[in-house]
Amino acid sequence: MPASLEPEDESFEGWTPDDGDNDAAYVDKPTRRGRSGRKRRKKNDDGDTSCAIPGSSFLPAVSLQPLLDFLASKHASVDSEDATFDDVAGSVLAHYAKRRDELEAQYERDDLGRPYSLLSSSEENNLIGILEARSRSSLTVAEAIVLRKLKVQGHLRTHNLPRPLLRPKPPAALVGLPPAPRRPEPDPEVLRALYDVRTTPYRSSFLSRLNGFVVHRSPVVTADWEARSPWMDLMEDIRAHYALKLYGLLLILERPNADEQSSPSRAVVQESVAPITYMTLTAEHLPQVHDILHRSFWSGIDVSDSLQHVPEKATIVAMYKCLVVGCAILSSPIETYITYLAVRAGWENAQIATAMLFHLINRNPNKDITLHVSANNPAMLLYNRFGFKAEEFIVGFYEDYLDPQSRLSKNAFRLRLRR
Repeated sequence: MPASLEPEDESFEGWTPDDGDNDAAYVDKPTRRGRSGRKRRKKNDDGDTSCAIPGSSFLPAVSLQPLLDFLASKHASVDSEDATFDDVAGSVLAHYAKRRDELEAQYERDDLGRPYSLLSSSEENNLIGILEARSRSSLTVAEAIVLRKLKVQGHLRTHNLPRPLLRPKPPAALVGLPPAPRRPEPDPEVLRALYDVRTTPYRSSFLSRLNGFVVHRSPVVTADWEARSPWMDLMEDIRAHYALKLYGLLLILERPNADEQSSPSRAVVQESVAPITYMTLTAEHLPQVHDILHRSFWSGIDVSDSLQHVPEKATIVAMYKCLVVGCAILSSPIETYITYLAVRAGWENAQIATAMLFHLINRNPNKDITLHVSANNPAMLLYNRFGFKAEEFIVGFYEDYLDPQSRLSKNAFRLRLRR
């Protein structure tokens, strides 16, 4: 057994050998020696500072003297000759605690209180070189974002631009709110006119809204919230890209004290979701309807007279917000001949033509509906799904109407939906 483990006298009462086992065991007994006993365990008579595990006689002793010598050599204030472990550790811990406080004072802290430090320009350049050396396809989303942010920071540093303020700093002291502007006094003539009103017309009263009274008949037929056209998807992608560029690049140049009205973030228009609405043709729709028909067929088309032939039965218009995206028109409710059915370019594959034809047929029940269609027009498949049958083939039907460079055939089929 090493000398550091042998009990020197009866004062080492915390350790007693076991008669039936080679190992040793600790017995929890209070010592009477107090401080002198603890010092003897810390350093023996030979001056050797060592540590061993009591109760395990087969393990060698571990000396702490090399560690103490090394720490004492690093700190001149500690004498390595008579220094104990507590003396050396106390000096070392005090030194490193002071050094840690100095380093943490140089760091900034995030919302969770964790310290962090900004990369230097050389470290940023090295990291950018490492990321750009890899293939663009092999970069993860997080790595691509880091690469982009590092390039933006380099651009700011090169042009001596201020870094963006991620969150506003709270004021050092609370300040009072500015006094509210005094409201102007109401016009006495307006008040007198309001007081003179004794009765409200029923059509403008709250009771009419409760009872469901409708003064003007709404031209809206139905609204489709599920249809999505290629134009809608394209506009959504453009708005998302524009917002990303604006918030990701332009906002870094935004000054913290910039005027709110001149802020670049106000340039992004928040687009609201709207359905495709089907309604009756009105005079406000005519300019856009004529534009669609001129682009789809030929110039010179005018359907203004459709407003005089019961438009509730002979017309249907597809609207997205204030934009006319399609129209279908009968010559009259008596003749029931479809003169025009067109959809704006970019709004295909949204079932707009199908919906317009469906509502147009339902508005004229128990009547045969006829039309002419070009021989190679894909709309032939749409009409076949609704039950239209070809009754006649006319050669050169569109000879005087279609442009010579048009890809549509000048020949036409005459179709009929028999009811």
